[in-house]
Order: sequence, then structure tokens, then C-alpha cells
Amino acid sequence: MSLKELNIIPEPVNISPKEGTFTLNKNTLILTDLKSKVIAEQLKQILLSTLGLNIVIKEDLQTKENNNIIILKIINNEKQLNHEGYALIVSQDHIEISASTPNGVFYGIQTMRQLIPTDKIGSKNIDLEISIPCVVIEDYPRFQWRGFMLDVARHFFAKEEIKKVLDLMALLKLNKFHFHLTDDQGWRVEIKKYPLLTKIGSRREGTIKFGQKAIGKKKGFPIDGVPVFGYYTQQDLKELIQYAAERFITIIPEIDFPGHTMAILAAYPELSCTGGPFKVSTRFGILKDVFCIGKEKVFEFTQNILTEVMEIFPSEIIHMGGDEVPRIRWKKCTDCQARIKNEGLGDTRNLQVYFTNRIANYLVSKGRRLMGWNEILNDKLNENAICHYWNADLKQVLELARRGRNIVMSEMLAVYLNHPYVLISLECAYNWDPIPNELEVKYHDKILGIEACLWTEMVKNDYKLEWQTFPRLIAISETGWSPKNKKNFKSFQKRLEKFNQWLDLLEVNYAKKEEYLLYENQFY
Repeated sequence: MSLKELNIIPEPVNISPKEGTFTLNKNTLILTDLKSKVIAEQLKQILLSTLGLNIVIKEDLQTKENNNIIILKIINNEKQLNHEGYALIVSQDHIEISASTPNGVFYGIQTMRQLIPTDKIGSKNIDLEISIPCVVIEDYPRFQWRGFMLDVARHFFAKEEIKKVLDLMALLKLNKFHFHLTDDQGWRVEIKKYPLLTKIGSRREGTIKFGQKAIGKKKGFPIDGVPVFGYYTQQDLKELIQYAAERFITIIPEIDFPGHTMAILAAYPELSCTGGPFKVSTRFGILKDVFCIGKEKVFEFTQNILTEVMEIFPSEIIHMGGDEVPRIRWKKCTDCQARIKNEGLGDTRNLQVYFTNRIANYLVSKGRRLMGWNEILNDKLNENAICHYWNADLKQVLELARRGRNIVMSEMLAVYLNHPYVLISLECAYNWDPIPNELEVKYHDKILGIEACLWTEMVKNDYKLEWQTFPRLIAISETGWSPKNKKNFKSFQKRLEKFNQWLDLLEVNYAKKEEYLLYENQFY
């Protein structure tokens, strides 16, 4: 088989086709060491669900009773293999996947499954014989951060849909799931100390009948009258965290402070500058009512929230949002003005920095690390905080990278998947690179990686979620994993045609080429 016939996404670092094929059938054995037993079970389930083959697993790498074997093993040689890298060898009598970590073995399996001829997947014939082409692959990721953000605050998505997203991320070798759990339009996480957050904050009476002109507008656009509600219990979240961990995905929670807090203020109006009353917002955009930074009870509340969040989520990184915070209330608030005077902050511009640093220091004291959108950036910002770039002055971001700040890149006009295909085409999503051309090579390691984002103001259901996300997330996954010099959009398009058959098997409502070209003039 030629190199052109091997359709793997993301494109591996090194791939060398060899003569012959390996025959996968019901007599094949999976051999593994104890360290990769759980992953062997995952491979067994993949082969069972996609091909109908119920393969036996043996915890013995030395057995010679069968020359039709798949070997999964951990090797103690990180110099040879990157932390998430793997080696995959397919010969005529065996397949071997080796790595220095379980992560690498898992990613090797994701590649191996793409070597299965797509006309065989879904057949589920126990007497099936599948010819897998002989090949040698050495592979590892370009970036340590390969992420996808899903906003469940604007519209809620059930636990089973989240699991489906995680399964697809695993196939694409993505490793960070950024869970945007709170915003003005909804609070989606159970906090036992503050039950009103879910009793009141998780429900809104409807949604503005939107188009692009409706965003940010107060009046002139009616509400559809369809209630939006839902939240995840702490047990739900722990279940999702475990599910993600089995796929080597870290779930990073985002609890948005000090702006985008209308769902909080509807439940606890005393945390605002004015005292309310408030309702969970039915419209989108930037709202002027935010946390009152002058009140000490705001910090007590925030720390209590984060304490429970940290008890749920093991992630080292906690995302606090921090974007789009208007200062109009702070300017007239006596509590905020007193805080500015007593802390020597000068003016309201420094109130958010003060708030952010107190939260960052609290997280550090608990062994965690703060992450926030680029609006949190300031010369006085805690040096440990991670910047999540979306639309800032790129010069500022570059300067901070040069000074040692870690950055995750999510350019809104390249990887915001809520935008229509006419604005962010598949080719645009594929070609954007998270390392700016202006950044010197010696600072490239400060760019942790790339994250695609799906904001759900205009995404009301699973059907639209998947249509907006795929195939563009597939394109972005290749940027996160593959060497820059191996990327080629024409090659990707060809490989995508085969990959789509996996999406069909998994019942994903992805946008077909003719569809996103047909709807290119439909803004939302």
C-alpha cells in the first residue's frame, strides 16, 4: 500500500508503508502488560462495536501460541518516545503499539483503528477477516494543549451528548475539554453551599428571537417563550470526569467571574453593586451588572464556589473567564470606590486585576492554577496565570509570551465554531496556526497550543452542535497534533472523505461538503 492510500487524521509525524497485510479476525489475541490492561479493554470494545470481533486479551507479552497478535506495551524510554507519543508497527504476523505512557498507547490505538478499511466498519460479522496494511509509524503531538471548549450555559446539553463529544475528541487525539459551565444565561453546576444557583440560576424564561442584530440589544426583539433549564449534579460531573480520564482528556471547568454573572445575581443579588432584583438573562452580549468588587462577601462567595469546584474537578487548571467586564457600576458604587481608595488601586481599571489576583492566589494556595481570557492581562497579573487568547491586541500577547507567560490560542475568526462556514470555512480552520509569525522561535514553547470554541447562543440542540463542530474540529485537531511542515489541505480533504465514514458509524451529524457550501450565505 502506498503512502497516499493511508488515510490517517491527524497526520502522523513519520509513516512508512511496508509490503503485505496483517489479518485481523476472531482468532487474533491482544497481549498486554499490566500497565496497559485498561487500554486493552478499550481496544477490545472498539473492535467489538465496530467489527463484531470479540478478541481475547492475555496479560502476557511472551506467549507464542498464536502468531496473529496485537501487542500493547509500555516501555521505559521517554527519550525515544515523547510523553504522548507512540510507535505503531504492523507486520504480517503481529501489530505492536508501544509508548512510554498509557496516553501514547491509547493514541496508537486511535491510529490503528483508522487503518481498518472503512468498507469493513459496521459489518459486525464474527467470521470477518480484515486486512490491515503493514506500516511503521512514529508519532507524537506538536502541542501539549489540544482543546475544545463547549458552552453549556447558553443552551444545556445532556450528559450523553457530552460523552459523545469526548469520544470524538479521543479519536482526534484532543486532550483538553474546556467546560464553560456558567454565564449570564445559565448556571449549570451543582454547588451544595449555594442551592439557589441551580434552583434559580439554571433556568431562564426564554431566549431572544435572535439573528446577528439581536446580540447585545435590550429592546425590539421578542422572547421566544421557550424555557431553557438544566444543570449537572456533582455526581454527573464526576462521572464525566472519569469518562474523560479514561480517554486521556482533562476536563477544565470555567466558572465565569466577575462579569457574565447575571445567573448568579438572579439568585444572590446582594453580590451586585445595586442589589437588584435580577433575572437570568434572556438576551446575549455584555451586561452592565457584574460582581461588586468592593464587597468582601463577593470574595467569600467566590472562594466557596471554587472550593466545591476543586473538590469535583481534579484539573490543575481552573478557568475563571474574566472577559467582557464593564466598569459602569463600579464607577458609581461606594463600596467599589472605597476598595479603590483603601487598596491604592487608582481607578476602576485596576479593580478587576485586584479581583483576579486574589482568586489566582487562592487557587495557588490550593495547588491549582488560574486561567482566563485575555482581558485578565495586566502587568500586575499573577505570573502563574495562563492567558487564553481570543481577540486581544496580539502585540500585547506576544510581549507577554516573550516575558514568559503561558498562552493558549483561540483566535475568534479562525477557531470559533459557532461562526458560519462562510466566515470560518473548513480551509480557514485548517490553515490557521496558533504560533504567530512575529513570535521568535525561542518563545514558541510559551504557546501551549490550540483550542476550538463553540459558543451556543445560536446552538439549541445536539443536531446543531455536531453540525457546527464537525468537520472543522477535525481540521483543528490536525493543527494541534501534526508537524506544521506536514500539513496540506488537499491531502486533508482526501483523508477526510474516509474519516467521515467513522462519523457515519458513530452517528455524527457533521456538515457535508455540499451542505456547508449551500448554506454559506446563511449567517446563523
